[in-house]
Amino acid sequence: MNKNFFLGIGLAVAIVFAGAAVYLGLAKQAPVNSADRDTLYQVSTISALMQGVYNGTTPVGDLKKHGDFGIGTFDRLDGEMIVLDGKVWQAKADGTVSPATDDQTTPFATVTYFSPDFRQATPDQAVNFSRFSAEMAARLPTQNMIYAVEIHGTFPSMTVRAIPAQEMPYPNLTVASAGEHEYTFNNITGTVVGFYTPVFLKDLNTQGYHLHFLSDDHTRGGHILDMTVPAASSVEYDITPYYTVVLPTTGAFAGTNLTADMSGAVAAVER
Repeated sequence: MNKNFFLGIGLAVAIVFAGAAVYLGLAKQAPVNSADRDTLYQVSTISALMQGVYNGTTPVGDLKKHGDFGIGTFDRLDGEMIVLDGKVWQAKADGTVSPATDDQTTPFATVTYFSPDFRQATPDQAVNFSRFSAEMAARLPTQNMIYAVEIHGTFPSMTVRAIPAQEMPYPNLTVASAGEHEYTFNNITGTVVGFYTPVFLKDLNTQGYHLHFLSDDHTRGGHILDMTVPAASSVEYDITPYYTVVLPTTGAFAGTNLTADMSGAVAAVER
């Protein structure tokens, strides 16, 4: 990829709190409106989720106004969210997948309008998630940009998890994830959905690749723990240079200590 590929593209981070918007690292031109197709729209932060801020604050119906593609979780950490082609799916700990209703809420989610800017091929031999993450990150035009990521294909192996709904007082995510339910599927056809987030945003979202899976028949899915990606698979990337984070104005968020570096704990939970 030519180094001039990103000339003129800036990263705008909008943090919305109590109705006020503050832009950090302003690009030359901000998005025209909140539905701008190059904006990553995020509810809350990964640090808050790690600390047990699980009560849903944003309805799924409102989330869909900001993107047709993305990932997240649901109120009380009840399963994994997959947003694909404008539809929101809930993969629960019991292994079922069902459409989410507009009145369900989320404590943490990220969505955008997916329109691929470029494609990259995976290595010429099958790779697991760890090798995929390392090699495909190295092939990015820059690791300082947010990308929406999609892969469709038949995967020789796909291991996913979902966490059961939590009860108050909520444990932190490290403890909650110990009760996750894992499922491994062989030769399953479906779509990998997620994002690549730069290291410098690690307190806001999961650094590197954070991916969920949904089978074509919408019966299997969840947060990807491991997978086998076939040789020379096509990975589609959508550059999302604008970033809007909506911080909860109610619930436990305001009283939670978010000063600690949670990146190590996040990495352990995600994998």
